[in-house]
Amino acid sequence: MLLGQHEVPALIWKDQHVGYRELLARIDAVSRQFPDVPCNRVAIFAENRLDWVYAFYAGLKQGCTLVPIDFMSSAEDVAHILNDCTPSLVFCSNSTREVLDQAIGASSHQPLVLVLDELDSAAADSQAEPIPAPALDKTLLLIYTSGTTGRPKGVMLSWDNLLANIESISKDVPIYVPEQRTLALLPLHHIFPLVGALIAPLYTGGTCVFSPSLASEDMLRALNDNQVTIMIGVPRLYQLITKSIKDKINASRLTRLLFHLAAKINSRTFSKRLFAKVHERFGGQIRFLVSGGAKLDEDVFRDLTTLGFEVLEGFGMTEAAPMITFTRPGESKLGAAGRPMSCNEVRIVDGEILNRGRNVMQGYYRRPEETAAVIKDGWLYTGDLGYIDASGALHVTGRKKEIIVLPSGKNINPVEIEAKLFESTDLISEVAVFQHQDSLEAAVVPDFRKARERGIADLQKTLNEQVLAPYNKAVTPYKKVLKLHLLGDELPKTRLGKLKRFLLPDMVASNQTRTADGEEPDYPEYKTIQQFLQQQKECAVYANDHLELDLGLDSLDRVGLQSFLQATFGVGVSDEILMDHPTVGRIAEFICDKKTKMAVSVVEWAEILKQRSEIHLPRSWAAHNPLRHGMALLARAYFRLSAKGLENLPAGPCILAPNHQSFLDGLFVAAFLDNATMKRTYFFAKAKHVNRPWLRFLAARNNVIVLDLERDLRHALQNLSEVLRQGCNIIIFPEGTRSKDGSVAPFRKTYAILSRELGVPVVPVAIKGAWQALRSGSWLPKVFAPIEVSFLPAVEPGERSYEALNQVVMDRVVTAVSGSR
Repeated sequence: MLLGQHEVPALIWKDQHVGYRELLARIDAVSRQFPDVPCNRVAIFAENRLDWVYAFYAGLKQGCTLVPIDFMSSAEDVAHILNDCTPSLVFCSNSTREVLDQAIGASSHQPLVLVLDELDSAAADSQAEPIPAPALDKTLLLIYTSGTTGRPKGVMLSWDNLLANIESISKDVPIYVPEQRTLALLPLHHIFPLVGALIAPLYTGGTCVFSPSLASEDMLRALNDNQVTIMIGVPRLYQLITKSIKDKINASRLTRLLFHLAAKINSRTFSKRLFAKVHERFGGQIRFLVSGGAKLDEDVFRDLTTLGFEVLEGFGMTEAAPMITFTRPGESKLGAAGRPMSCNEVRIVDGEILNRGRNVMQGYYRRPEETAAVIKDGWLYTGDLGYIDASGALHVTGRKKEIIVLPSGKNINPVEIEAKLFESTDLISEVAVFQHQDSLEAAVVPDFRKARERGIADLQKTLNEQVLAPYNKAVTPYKKVLKLHLLGDELPKTRLGKLKRFLLPDMVASNQTRTADGEEPDYPEYKTIQQFLQQQKECAVYANDHLELDLGLDSLDRVGLQSFLQATFGVGVSDEILMDHPTVGRIAEFICDKKTKMAVSVVEWAEILKQRSEIHLPRSWAAHNPLRHGMALLARAYFRLSAKGLENLPAGPCILAPNHQSFLDGLFVAAFLDNATMKRTYFFAKAKHVNRPWLRFLAARNNVIVLDLERDLRHALQNLSEVLRQGCNIIIFPEGTRSKDGSVAPFRKTYAILSRELGVPVVPVAIKGAWQALRSGSWLPKVFAPIEVSFLPAVEPGERSYEALNQVVMDRVVTAVSGSR
């Protein structure tokens, strides 16, 4: 029986519970609305909804072959499917009707269209008969592949193909049993959720619980309200879930320790008790997290296992309906995708995974040559690479079609390189390697949030130095990656998360050419923001420009933009909002929706800094000067430390702007200041660098002002301006980080804004020799290394612009550092 009668709910959508009798009746009502002419193939082009299920089973009841279509498909893709399989009938929804009409207009085939929103699915016949199982060789589904390498092909799947999968996880291994409740979260047009979240649960008399959307609120509500026991998901979903949980765990030292303890103990029972609140958040009844569609990240597997969840990872493809291997309960293993079913066999030939058995498709629709290329002597050549371990479990290592063959004849598995690049830093969200001409290059989606938290101004340079250079140094020459391309958007993937690697070269090329992508918006909010950014960055600005990657907005630029948006449109825009709306077009759309006024205003830093801030300056403790003098004496004994130009220090408040060569630079500057000057001189330190209690203790007693630039730069600048107003000095390292090679990096203009708006002079300070004595990353300083600190003549801001003032100060420091001793 394909669909029988059972005493539990068949479908649950929000508060609506549909029993099996009602389900059969509604299916019968929809099937009566089919045209009188025979319908060999019926397509469904709609989002997940109860009517989708009624239409699907109505088609099966009528003996049709069902063709599910991704509801997010373009009109071009839908037209391709219509022309390819010529369905007699297409079900759509109000939300997909417009695209379908466009597709039919571009297609040579004109099917009958039924709109789900207009169907009468009222259960008129409460005694509708169960739906019998079709013939084993009946082509039940025509599933169009997701197209990771080009135009999708129709995969013909028989009832026996599906039954082989269902029996393996119900009769052979009792995962799907009548009492199970399975969450239907993923779109049903794909074979993995179609079988795992709908056909298998209903075939075995279980319950299918729908989440109305992929939003976390809807998913958690569905889990909590309906005692869900099986969750079907793709790796990307589980990655997001674990990240959300880990962020909360990492926020507390105690929970971090407990998590590490649970990982060491490695007991699901212990972890479920320890993290009971996490399980309660997911409804408290989850037995299995089923992962498929792509390989699950091993760190995600570890985290979910440590939290007490049982993860059942499988391997398969649309052509296998979809399972080839799956993990049995109690056999979860890191990196493994389980063992074959009882009805199929798997072997490895030249590294490629081959599958033979009842699950192998009937073929590609109207493509005998392409079918023959992948099915040979009954063996399905999957195109995936892997190996089988001693326990019989399959490990997937990559895609054969993605193997890059260099002109030298060397074969490269890009997945291995991607793993090394990804693991080398937490500044990368996604990375994909591709071939460009004769070399390897990589597309990288950075983690902008982490980069911002660390105050990284030049992300390209940082990744080149911290990721690319060390990687290339460690690998053989033919595996070297020539270039990293930073992207602002996610990498192109299928709906279930498989990378569309063939699109990467074009994506990177279009990213490098900054032009208008289509017709530019012409509404006034966008034009106003565009003109502001063009003036600020002195370059052309387009709607698809990424604020950080394309326009290079730094922390000060962001404050300027935020102030402009507040003054012009009356909208407060936080850093979080900018992160969620990272392009010019998207922030303009946000402003258009939220604005309370529109009066173009000029951003004035003077107005920002006028806002007074209450700041309690740290008071030096009694041991401050003796400790400072003692450290200075030790530094002079260890190094050949000298200074000149102390007469250039003004009597009033000033900003000291040294270059940054070592972690002792602060001591080298302070060592030459007299007690009176030091008493009114304050170092500025970033909060992320003073993150331990003992460091905060010392900072509060040694003239160190700790400010959080990442969270609130505006407030930090107001605090610094208040320090200067009180007649004190500030020492700021304008480079923001220590030199990697001894040279002077570009100065950030934060200090120049303070100097210009408050009329405070800047004393350039050149530190020379410290890099050679204490290179970044070194632990043992060179004994008797010559180090010179030069206090250069003060620079009055006058009428100079921020940029001009910054350039003058930086030029003087560079000249002093690079000059002869």
